[in-house]
Amino acid sequence: MLQHLVRKEEYGFDWIDLTDPSREELQQVASQYDLHSAQLQDSLQPDHLPKYESTEAYTFIIFRIYTQGDTLEADTVQELTDKVAVFFSKQFVITIHRKKQDFLYDLIEIAHTDRNKKTMRLLNALCRGCMLTFEKASQTLSKESDYYEENVFLRHRKVSLLKGLYFLKRKIDLIRRVLILSYDIIDNIDAAEGDVDTRDTRDLYIKLQTIFDTLSDNVNQLINLYFSASAQKTNEIMRVLTVFSVFFLPLTFIVGIYGMNFEFMPELHMQYGYPAVVGLMIVVTIGIYIWFKRKGWL
Repeated sequence: MLQHLVRKEEYGFDWIDLTDPSREELQQVASQYDLHSAQLQDSLQPDHLPKYESTEAYTFIIFRIYTQGDTLEADTVQELTDKVAVFFSKQFVITIHRKKQDFLYDLIEIAHTDRNKKTMRLLNALCRGCMLTFEKASQTLSKESDYYEENVFLRHRKVSLLKGLYFLKRKIDLIRRVLILSYDIIDNIDAAEGDVDTRDTRDLYIKLQTIFDTLSDNVNQLINLYFSASAQKTNEIMRVLTVFSVFFLPLTFIVGIYGMNFEFMPELHMQYGYPAVVGLMIVVTIGIYIWFKRKGWL
């Protein structure tokens, strides 16, 4: 769908928005503004990573934003983010995306009220809007991190913690990668015609990078804690089993001796042989218990 959001006759530049465009619509816009075919092809690739390319006539940008349809087990760039491609010059702004992005339409007012009639201000606002989607994601992922942290320490087994931690780690790492690859976009926007707005966008970028770096460290620590807690639980189980085996090992040894059925075993014909052996077993068991208590193993 092709929409003419801003017209040059009224506001000094054109802003054309293409949502899931057809081949005819793309060819129409490409021929009108002389867009390169390779960059058009890049704008249609659903899994293309962020990039910044500058030509003599215009600048081409691909930005990835956090998807509105996030699922619990999403772990790829295409599942976690949507792509917004931008062709930008002083005379026009062209945005291309497969899904409807509501935040783009909130920027129309900026284009209408800009006294300087500059596309740079609109581009900066567009990049800022893209990054704000990650700010919302950081809040959601922080809550997930707190939830798993509580379960790791309190050992609630409501869900598969390891599986949940894996997908949480994948989401955070993928967003960190997208933000790192978006640095050139932010750097070039702030360097070209830098002002208070572009510096504010850079500050937002640095803030998001710091948040996701911290989240990544926290999740890595949680995973290590999960394995440590699992190992500790296994050690506790092994300790209990070892205690039981220590109690039964001497008893089994005594029973084994008197179960050998040799003909000449004097204790076999003693009148009080049986209660004496049982008493010996009791004494050994009590002795082991007292020893364990003194060592602090029970």
